[in-house]
Amino acid sequence: MKWIKTSIAAFLSLGLLFGGDKVVSGQEPDLEADSAILVEAETGKIVYEDNIDLILPPASMTKIMSEYLVHEAVNNGDIAWDEEVEISDNVRQLSLDTTLSNVPLRQDETYTVQELYEALAIYSANAATVALAEHIAGSESNFVDMMNEKAEELEMKEYEFVNSTGLNNKSMNGAHPDGTEADAENMMSARATAILTYHLLKDYPEVLDTVSINEKTFKEDTEDYIEMQNWNWMLPDGPMPYEGVDGLKTGFTDLAGNAFTGTAEKDGLRYISVVMRTASRQARFEETAKLLDYGFDNYSFEELVAEGDHFKDQNTVPVTKGKENEVSVSAGDSLSVLVEEGESENVKAVVSLDEELLDEDGQLEAPVEAGEVVGTVTVEDEGNNYLQETMADHNQVPLVVDKDVEKAGWLALTARSIGSFFGNVWDNAASFMRGLF
Repeated sequence: MKWIKTSIAAFLSLGLLFGGDKVVSGQEPDLEADSAILVEAETGKIVYEDNIDLILPPASMTKIMSEYLVHEAVNNGDIAWDEEVEISDNVRQLSLDTTLSNVPLRQDETYTVQELYEALAIYSANAATVALAEHIAGSESNFVDMMNEKAEELEMKEYEFVNSTGLNNKSMNGAHPDGTEADAENMMSARATAILTYHLLKDYPEVLDTVSINEKTFKEDTEDYIEMQNWNWMLPDGPMPYEGVDGLKTGFTDLAGNAFTGTAEKDGLRYISVVMRTASRQARFEETAKLLDYGFDNYSFEELVAEGDHFKDQNTVPVTKGKENEVSVSAGDSLSVLVEEGESENVKAVVSLDEELLDEDGQLEAPVEAGEVVGTVTVEDEGNNYLQETMADHNQVPLVVDKDVEKAGWLALTARSIGSFFGNVWDNAASFMRGLF
């Protein structure tokens, strides 16, 4: 395995002498990929997009969904990391196909969920993935149903899963999941892939502990040991290292071409990137580097709303039946927003009151308690574009009441009512007199 890594590095060093364009600061990258997206991983804000709803084969990026379901099964207590996994005849035969990424699996050997998961996540081992699918769902067909159901739950929209690995079904020599076509292949858009990755990192951030491993020995000290080299060349010790990259998944089939879903973190800012159908294995990492350069060089989080901030457009809210006629309102929390360099002046905070809490005259009814949420403060800018509409909530904080307003006593309310009555009478009389003259 060492000589392979050395040869790859030597080949790449020649390529990088004559290529590998650096993105000019402030300028969107000129990517050579059929589809690409760059997303800020905390909020789901899209920083760059190109044909992101184009449905393409994701190849082994499919395994991101398989990883999600493995973590979910462990989290739910359905399986355990140290649990042994039975190897079926189909899995055994698939594992012997050396034209595919695989680790050899025997039926007279024991394998844990942890071992097979590492083979899946580090080495993209196909038979190991199918073994886990069968272990979790009883069959790969049932697991595929789970994959499609989870995709629907996550509202991914542009997708179709036909197997757990990302292979073309014909590569499985007749052992593809029941109910799927013999030549079918998984399909997914760059947006859907980013949505899936967003939720994987949100729900199971520990996935990075495994996908960031550069190399590991499978079944060490046995005759079937194999040195697993991570196909993600952008990891710190990989052939094309990029600072901050710690995941996630490569993909390749004849139909899919080369693809890569990456993630990187620098100074508290994490991105998710997807490039699909690039010209070569090396190109998928070069194009990813362009995306990450663009994101890290041109965007940063800026605190645009501080807790306690007041706003000219809505500094107070009128109160009825209270000891005071109005109450001041302010931001209930601070809000930092991802902003392009030099664009913070074009970003504004917009205050909205919750109309369901107001009467027909737009007033709050006393009593009112300090800290009560009466609306929202939303930061708006031209770049407010998110993977999913619900993710736009990351650009909001609550608008809250600053202090208590007690309900006025009976006498005070009666006096106000009488004063209001005579005030109305006087106003009507004055209006009548003005009409006479």
